[in-house]
Amino acid sequence: MTNTTHSATLTCDVLVIGSGAGGLSTAITARKQGLDVIVIEKEPFFGGTTAFSGGVLWIPGNRHAQSNGVSDTREAALTYMRNETGAFFDAAAVDAFLDAGPQMLDFFERETTVKFVPTLYPDYHPNVGGGVDIGRSVVAAPFDARALGKDIARLRPPLKTITFIGMMFNSSNADLKHFFNATRSLTSALYVAKRLASHLKDLVLYRRGVQITSGNALAARLAKSALDLGIPIHTNTAARELLVTGQRVTGALVSGPDGEMRIAARRGVVLACGGFSHDVARIAHAYPHVRRGGEHVSPVPSGNTGDGVGMAQRLGAQVAIRYPQPAAWMPVSRVPMRDGSVGVFPHLLDRYKPGIIGVTRTGKRFTNEANSYHDVGAAMIEACANGRETAMWLICDHATIRKYGLGYAKPTPVPLGPLLRNGYLSTGRTLAELARNAGLDGAALEATVKRYNVGAAHGEDPEFGRGTTSFNRYLGDPQQRPNPCVAPIGDGPYYALKVVMGDLGTFDGISTRVTGEVLDVAGTPIAGLYAVGNDRASVMGGNYPGAGITLGPIMTFGYLTGRHLAGLSEADVNVGHGGHGGQSDQSDQSDQSDQSGQSGHPAGATATALRTGT
Repeated sequence: MTNTTHSATLTCDVLVIGSGAGGLSTAITARKQGLDVIVIEKEPFFGGTTAFSGGVLWIPGNRHAQSNGVSDTREAALTYMRNETGAFFDAAAVDAFLDAGPQMLDFFERETTVKFVPTLYPDYHPNVGGGVDIGRSVVAAPFDARALGKDIARLRPPLKTITFIGMMFNSSNADLKHFFNATRSLTSALYVAKRLASHLKDLVLYRRGVQITSGNALAARLAKSALDLGIPIHTNTAARELLVTGQRVTGALVSGPDGEMRIAARRGVVLACGGFSHDVARIAHAYPHVRRGGEHVSPVPSGNTGDGVGMAQRLGAQVAIRYPQPAAWMPVSRVPMRDGSVGVFPHLLDRYKPGIIGVTRTGKRFTNEANSYHDVGAAMIEACANGRETAMWLICDHATIRKYGLGYAKPTPVPLGPLLRNGYLSTGRTLAELARNAGLDGAALEATVKRYNVGAAHGEDPEFGRGTTSFNRYLGDPQQRPNPCVAPIGDGPYYALKVVMGDLGTFDGISTRVTGEVLDVAGTPIAGLYAVGNDRASVMGGNYPGAGITLGPIMTFGYLTGRHLAGLSEADVNVGHGGHGGQSDQSDQSDQSDQSGQSGHPAGATATALRTGT
């Protein structure tokens, strides 16, 4: 902590530390209310974890669902949240989220470049009271990144392992369906050929794909909106420590391309540093499988090292590991890359496909593989609780891997040979040989497959109920009947792929008020200090109820924090008063703030004071 009374080199109303969805949604909202905002980002790219994500937001009562005739109620969403969060249900935070979420969506779509389209995602637990089969999730609309101009070079590229020669697939799953069917459907083949031709042209002209989707599109749209409003986003600029005057946080000491300087913030400093997925010491304490010596490999940006949590904690903030599941678990595999590096592949789709099962080293299944990544991850941690290693092996036959792929291994016609030679995949002519090569219990694996195949022959999974929920079936193969998630494992050769634990971001973190003020260990706000995004403890209480339950609350609470920084009360933002259903906040419609970047404290002057790092 540094106490200072002298003038800082730069001055603004709000300093936002971090450039993911949490930081940028806060910055944009505050700027729209007339505040002068600076965003800093320690990495060369803006976009944070958002740029790697699926770009999906879970917003019950959103207007897209309503306009498509989807029936849902606030009461049902509240019931679902209460059931899903259990002992960690926070009535005030949940009310604020349900009321302000639709307003936030309307605000960004009306006032900025950010746009969304509906998805068909069911809730992850649609059979739980209050759950629904469709309507609560939206996804960022595709975006032409060329609109960023020269700043396209600063947009974080998508996660390399989930692209195909750098090409992104749409989160709606439409692209993937065509790619899976390219060898069996003329329509799909033509679709794929057109997509590939366009992408290869973009690679030649721009050295990256420019027709972007998912979280990359959301990050780009948010950044474009911020830059258009005159909000500078200073990359390669890291916060070193928070500045305190008296008992109030008044800015930060930062290190950028021109060295160290102070940035003073009249209204507040917002921590949006992405959580602590790569904070080795903190996850060793927080993650149960790491505590017992297991491996953890996170696909989120390597810069998510707990900077915000650490800075807040040094000022006495309340930071505790409360949730039994302190992160959004994601089963991942380690991919040996041609340049000698190791990539991380998140298993988002393959587990749902018929003919693929997961076993521990004992050769036995342990869960419904077609449940959400978080649920499968939690089951992995529990199944391996008595050992040091937390891992599963995905098992399938030759016909299945050539039809659907397996992890980083692509379907026909992409060859499997390189991934067999570098050890990513194990294979065997028989299940016994596969087990020897993969280090599994052979007799148990043979018994497991035999038992699974008995039910699978009829499209059933009596042991774990695979394919019994709308969410299971949504990511299965609709052409596989009667159960899109279940088919027998047929003749060899067979394949195995080792999967270990990763995460999509942390759930636990800094305790805050609903509007983002950081609380100290006594529950008192630390004046001038706010937290949003994965730096802030999740309203979901460590559970994962549906697609977009990270980004939905992140942008909603960023919106509320931005408005709070502008001096708007809870009554002004209409939270906690039944404002559900996507009704626009009238104060947004009458917003008269100058969008040129002038709010009494010229953002243009601030923007030239630091290099952008391009």
